Amino acid sequence: MKLVLTCEHGGNKIPTKYLPLFADAQEALNSHRGLDLGALDLFHHLSKLACFNQFNTKSRLLIELNRSLSLRNLFSEFTTNLSFKETFELIDSFYFPYRYEVEKNISELIAKGEEVLHLSVHSFTPVWKGESRNADIGLLYDPSKAREKDFCKKFKQQLLLQSPSLKIRYNYPYLGIADGFTTYLRERFPKNYSGIELEVNQKFSSQNKMEPGLKTSIFNALEICLKNNNGPKN
Repeated sequence: MKLVLTCEHGGNKIPTKYLPLFADAQEALNSHRGLDLGALDLFHHLSKLACFNQFNTKSRLLIELNRSLSLRNLFSEFTTNLSFKETFELIDSFYFPYRYEVEKNISELIAKGEEVLHLSVHSFTPVWKGESRNADIGLLYDPSKAREKDFCKKFKQQLLLQSPSLKIRYNYPYLGIADGFTTYLRERFPKNYSGIELEVNQKFSSQNKMEPGLKTSIFNALEICLKNNNGPKN
């Protein structure tokens, strides 16, 4: 199994051309709305396990790379009123190049007969709408995909062997079949592709860095699973 590693919400940068749109947005840009805190740090820690990796450091408030083009929340309140031309320029400059590169590399691996595991690294805010999230790590997958379900079961087992106190939940705090890049890629590659979103609670992040011990546990668990994965095919 070949690992493809991505991080769609790794930063909160805004290109110079679009800075006027975000003149009063610093608080939002520095919050969980602007980026997945700690996710890029974790991504870099895991990257040597991957045969291909891709990350984005532009803020999701500019354009949301993890959503379908048809959804309204592709754009934030800071970019939603752009003209059609300006909207297309954003999509053409940032959305298509990022997703195309990932899709191209997955396609090339599958064409070679490889089994691909795509792990998309994210983090989630500990409190949402006044309620505490009841998990340390979420593993998001499609329950109808045997390969994904089996991998997540083994990944959870290995994570708990590394750190027994972790609270790990499946398809939480979001559903693995909700709109997202992995959902799109499952349709694009119905065979030899497994798409998992790794969601880590931002309570483990400080100054945009994940807790070292947690990073080590995730790395070790993932490495073991990649070496020993012999689950059923999709």
